[in-house]
Amino acid sequence: EAIVTSEELGQDLEHVEVLQKKFEEFQTDLAAHEERVNEVNQFAGKLIQEQHPEEELIKSKQDEVNASWQRLKGLALQRQGKLFGAAEVQRFNRDVDETISWIKEKGQLMASDDFGRDLASVQALLRKHEGLERDLAALEDKVKALCAEADRLQQSHPINASQIQVKREELIANWEQIRTLAAERHSRLNDSYRLQRFLADFRDLTSWVTEMKALINADELANDVAGAEALLDRHQEHKGEIDAHEDSFKSADESGQALLAAGHYASDEVKEKLTILSDERTALLELWELRRQQYEQCMDLQLFYRDTEQVDNWMSKQEAFLLNEDLGDSLDSVEALLKKHEDFEKSLSAQEEKIT
Repeated sequence: EAIVTSEELGQDLEHVEVLQKKFEEFQTDLAAHEERVNEVNQFAGKLIQEQHPEEELIKSKQDEVNASWQRLKGLALQRQGKLFGAAEVQRFNRDVDETISWIKEKGQLMASDDFGRDLASVQALLRKHEGLERDLAALEDKVKALCAEADRLQQSHPINASQIQVKREELIANWEQIRTLAAERHSRLNDSYRLQRFLADFRDLTSWVTEMKALINADELANDVAGAEALLDRHQEHKGEIDAHEDSFKSADESGQALLAAGHYASDEVKEKLTILSDERTALLELWELRRQQYEQCMDLQLFYRDTEQVDNWMSKQEAFLLNEDLGDSLDSVEALLKKHEDFEKSLSAQEEKIT
């Protein structure tokens, strides 16, 4: 009876399970003694049937044994129920403690001030955070189930209701805290990603501008018309590539302006980079225009040299014609020479127009 009337219900789940195991051993022993009680009842019945002179005493003792037995069985059922209830409460406590422990472990990761140093590291951190958020989404069902279990246990175990409510509130407080941490970290990582995306575009564009400036400056001025034409064609191709990058410059500018409008924590750096990008683009266009003028001047010069050379060659040839002492020795030959001279004068007029 001392076993079934014990008020010890355990301090934690392991302790309760130890008490339950001891109680199961007691129940086995109790079941083994039921046969002994039955034998007592049978023997008492036999004595009464035989009209034993101590019949009244036998009946009294029999009733006393049966009453004690039923009382013991009743107490055993009560003890079994209490231990079962204690196990439910302690199991709830354990599940809540384990959940809170997991939440705090993940909370330390969420509290990290590492938001990436470049685009690749930010993307890696975002993927890691998205994995944590998936874990949180899965945990939400468990938190809801534990809250529902707390409500049920408070109804079925009113004596433990206040302690269960404390655990429930502790769980909810930790859950709300990690959800807030997760949302804040996701927002900061997104801010970091947008910044690193902008900076990566900035580096790509400024690097491209440097390379394009080098290309534009690389060519020497041509020494003939064909070379000058080739330079102008190649220079125009550079302009096509510059035009093709206009959307990239526009996109980078829009990204930077969006960061400034949102009051991004790196607004000063973004503003500086936007100014540099605009200046680099302007400088590239000015350089292209300067070289275009130089190439066109080079083309004009080479055309002048070509035309001058052609005129010099023509005049050298015509000078030999004019120095010819042949004035003709007959009418036909004189007329032929006159015809040639007229042709020369026409040609001279044509060359004069070209020269002037």
